[in-house]
Amino acid sequence: MSNVHIRLLTKQDAQVISESFQEQGWHKPPELYERYWEEQEKGKRVTLIAELNGQFAGYVNVIWTSQYPSFQEQGIPEINDFNVLMKFQRQGIGSKLMDHAEKVVKERSEVAGIGVGVYADYGKAQVLYAHRGYIPDGRGLHRDDHYLQPGEETIIDDEVVLYLTKKLL
Repeated sequence: MSNVHIRLLTKQDAQVISESFQEQGWHKPPELYERYWEEQEKGKRVTLIAELNGQFAGYVNVIWTSQYPSFQEQGIPEINDFNVLMKFQRQGIGSKLMDHAEKVVKERSEVAGIGVGVYADYGKAQVLYAHRGYIPDGRGLHRDDHYLQPGEETIIDDEVVLYLTKKLL
């Protein structure tokens, strides 16, 4: 863990990140990271990259103006699209990325927001966020452009999200 380095995304990272996720069977096109870099250059987001011994290991974003209505209304920056390659998980890299993301948020806000999926694939993230002090924002599950209502049927997929907040000290 002592050889973990956190830095800002560069334009040259896009292909390396995409190929790294492709190796574990995830489709994340380089254009996604090129867009992240462009938005970072415009001051809309900060994308932090984690490297272990010089090798890409994961990343996280801080989005200054969230698409989630409650965060947007309250001016809460959102920690978003947090990923650590499977081969590097359980080594403290995710915690280090989150530490840095929270420091970035603290520059502008006393509260950080984050969304998490609700099925088992998100279990590690759910536990990590709880351990870090994130609590549900009390608005329930959100999908696309609305809060799910009692009796409403939906498909549980990546679009169903529980949003959490944390007061930064």
